[in-house]
Amino acid sequence: MRNNIKIHPKLHIQKLEEIYKEPITIRVNKFDEEAFEEFSDDFEEAINTEQPVIPIVIDSYGGSSYGVIGMINLIETSPVPIATILLSKAMSAGAILFSFGTEGYRFMHPDASMMIHDVASMTGGKVEDIKADTKNMDEMNQRIYQRMSLHLGHKSDYLGNLIKEHNHVDWYLTAKDAKKHKIANHLKLPTYNIEIDLRVTFG
Repeated sequence: MRNNIKIHPKLHIQKLEEIYKEPITIRVNKFDEEAFEEFSDDFEEAINTEQPVIPIVIDSYGGSSYGVIGMINLIETSPVPIATILLSKAMSAGAILFSFGTEGYRFMHPDASMMIHDVASMTGGKVEDIKADTKNMDEMNQRIYQRMSLHLGHKSDYLGNLIKEHNHVDWYLTAKDAKKHKIANHLKLPTYNIEIDLRVTFG
């Protein structure tokens, strides 16, 4: 994503930062606890700038389900639109985060791809522990798929049914596939256009 900045020629500005702070772009490639803390700090800073849109650039193979749930919970508190931008890949948690961009603000490069799959369990140990963890993962899967489906304007069981049709294996989507299922809105990358003008009126 580019920032195009146009300054009126009569404004003799030596350093742009003297009068203007560029919008904050949040970049995500991991979903562990450290990544969530960094995301939270960047998100709060972006909100405080009062910028009209918060861009989130995603390039990730995925990560913790709890990390991405925390991120989307924060996104849903935003007073301004969230633009999710996919340059290359958004797998697993990355695809979930991408889908929670504001409607009309989800941008995906035509050559990018994403992958959606069930939440993975890493629990070992006693049989009863594994059973409890499996139940928890199944419930988390259902909640995430339902939230994604509703946010994308589908019925709550839309994505869950598609995952079943794909036999719960990794579901890879091209950019065209993502747009077909309303996950992506635009198959292009956006540009932040910034104009600093000089206006003089007399009345």
